[in-house]
Amino acid sequence: MKRLSFLLLAGLLVSLSYQAKAQTISKEELIFLTSEWKGERFADGRPKIPDALIERAKKIGIEEAWQILNNEGYISQFEGNWKMAHDDVPVVGRAVTATFLPSRPDLLKNIQERGVKNGFNGATNAWPIQVLQKGDVYVANCFGKIDGGTMIGDNLGTTIFSKTGTGVIFDAAARDLKGLSSIEGFNVFARDFHPSFLVNVVLTGLNTPTRIGGAIVLPGDLVISEREGVLFIPAHMVETVVATAEFITVRDAYSKVVLKSGKYTAGQIDAEWTNEIREDFLKWLAANPSIGKMTRAELDGFMKNRTW
Repeated sequence: MKRLSFLLLAGLLVSLSYQAKAQTISKEELIFLTSEWKGERFADGRPKIPDALIERAKKIGIEEAWQILNNEGYISQFEGNWKMAHDDVPVVGRAVTATFLPSRPDLLKNIQERGVKNGFNGATNAWPIQVLQKGDVYVANCFGKIDGGTMIGDNLGTTIFSKTGTGVIFDAAARDLKGLSSIEGFNVFARDFHPSFLVNVVLTGLNTPTRIGGAIVLPGDLVISEREGVLFIPAHMVETVVATAEFITVRDAYSKVVLKSGKYTAGQIDAEWTNEIREDFLKWLAANPSIGKMTRAELDGFMKNRTW
């Protein structure tokens, strides 16, 4: 009986140690916070948006996606005012979140000791890199720090890109702009670039809810970006946002054609479509199969549940 009690206690301690691993929250808590997501998850509970859906998301516009989210009540998902390593390389993928605070000796000591026991090494800004997987985006809140707030240089940037194939979003700075810019396919969205080293910060949350400027980010959110800014799409909204944004793109292409020809007026196109316009749209789509395919039921569904 004593041996059984000891084993149970040991198991409990291992479980608690895993749950506290390097400032993460428990799997159960992460599932609770992202409970609207009904799909596959990573081992730690983070939503795993399918790769195919991420590929589709790379082709949608940030304005359309923002409008869809905003109309559904997700009003704090966009953040602008960035500097980038490349102006024309978007960062798209699943968010791995990290939150940093100004350091103090006791907090740093305790967090570093626990992190080392759980297999993490080096400065705490590198710990999120250790959990990154293909298709992830390292999203860090470092309270906008610039001087002494450089989250990565070109060496860590190379490591991140080799693991994820994407890029990073930092509410902070980065260093070695020349070196980071030489990593083809990789991009950095940061508040600024600075020659200093990262000092006096400590990781206080890994894959926990965080904020990037005015935006709220949960682990597993889909990150999409363009030159004007970054949008964080809740995992459970991604399929709806992508499908609706794809429809808006096709609808806009059709609208330009018929408005230019004078077949319909702007008032007719901008209002609820009549049966005549809907049938004409489907005929146009059938004549241009490279643009896409859609049934009348799908079209009626988009029109009925307009979130754009």
